[in-house]
Amino acid sequence: MDGLLQLAAERASAYLETLKERRVSPGPQQIAQLAELGGELPGAPSDDAKGTLELLDRVGSPATVASAGPRYFGFVTGGSLPVTVAANMLAGAWDQNAFSPVASPVAAELERVALGWLIEILGLPPQSYGALVTGTQQANFCGLAAARHAVLARSGWNVEEEGLIGAPPVRVVAGREAHSTLLRAVSYVGLGRGRVELVDVDDQGRMLPDALPKLDDHTILCIQAGNVNTGAFDPAAELCHAAREAGAWVHVDGAFGLWARAAPGRAALAAGVELADSWAVDAHKWLNTPYDTGIVLVRDAEQLKAAMSLSAAYIPDAPRAAMDFTPEGSRRSRGVAVWAALRTLGRSGVADLIERCCVLARRMADRLQEDGWDVLNDVVLNQVLVSFGDDDATRRVIRDVQDDGTCWCGGTEWQGRAAMRISVSCWATTEADIDSSAAAITSAAARD
Repeated sequence: MDGLLQLAAERASAYLETLKERRVSPGPQQIAQLAELGGELPGAPSDDAKGTLELLDRVGSPATVASAGPRYFGFVTGGSLPVTVAANMLAGAWDQNAFSPVASPVAAELERVALGWLIEILGLPPQSYGALVTGTQQANFCGLAAARHAVLARSGWNVEEEGLIGAPPVRVVAGREAHSTLLRAVSYVGLGRGRVELVDVDDQGRMLPDALPKLDDHTILCIQAGNVNTGAFDPAAELCHAAREAGAWVHVDGAFGLWARAAPGRAALAAGVELADSWAVDAHKWLNTPYDTGIVLVRDAEQLKAAMSLSAAYIPDAPRAAMDFTPEGSRRSRGVAVWAALRTLGRSGVADLIERCCVLARRMADRLQEDGWDVLNDVVLNQVLVSFGDDDATRRVIRDVQDDGTCWCGGTEWQGRAAMRISVSCWATTEADIDSSAAAITSAAARD
């Protein structure tokens, strides 16, 4: 075992050390070599565990996308801080089932502490609580399940026991630029994505308060902290005040943008979200922990517990057991890496990480504008949208940049136009990475 773990650590370290030098996306040859991982299932056990590990590294590592590296700008994906990689390896060795303090006292305590620190650093109501889940998709689901429970309980309806058949109607209101995972979460909780009342937005994707329909105490209002394309924020204070007056529940989809509250220079962008009732955010985005770690937080944790709680005769009751706040039973120890990141960075370190990425995004926008390309959004956070002419030209540039391998940027459609979407989210990205990537993008765009 010692030899295997040492070998794995050596190979993992070598992989991470070469991230800056290698292509960001694998080439056709590396992808073709993945065939070596297949073949017939072995008929008998092998004592060549080191050979298995060697094959995995030799064939698998070159075929990875270097999303942990400094020039990956796709999908608002953060890298992994070194301490979180190491902590995650230790958590893997522990192999704890983190569903309850009974199963793992250390996993439960690390998650409890990490959640408390998260609530503090995000400036949310101190009585809030929640859980660590797989990502914002699951966090949105949990937040909306808590909202559904609370809204229906006002009418005396126990949705967990009686279901939705015959239940009083529940309205869901969201902006027209609501993220697809939020809408999928609406369908998960049985409220129907096709029934969502969509509110008009401005040219940055911000919900227009004047277009908000009349709310009531059977409404769930979903607002956005950080549009996935532009980085823009719905006017949370105004929207939350309107919801509070009507008795509506407010859920915040803050996958990456909620982290702006941790940086004093950006916190005003998310002013007012603390007035909401539930929040969803990712740690594997801007906190730069390994995949997968999302966070759901609810002002009144009992509403989340009522929506998620599990009872089994063979599992002793335990205070704030994770199984009572998530849809998961068996779950890995996500709190280990989150705790390690927050303890190592501290408040000022998290603020610096967020601010640096925003400054670098502005640098990328400036470089591309100087080269003559059209930046489509107000660069207020870490997102940059760029057009290179007509839609066909823009899509060609995106393909060429991805094939080139210097950096990786994704494509999107923004209010009727094709655009390249650049997300600066990695702790390791430097000004030099921005400048070399901007040069590679311009080189691709300048080709006929």
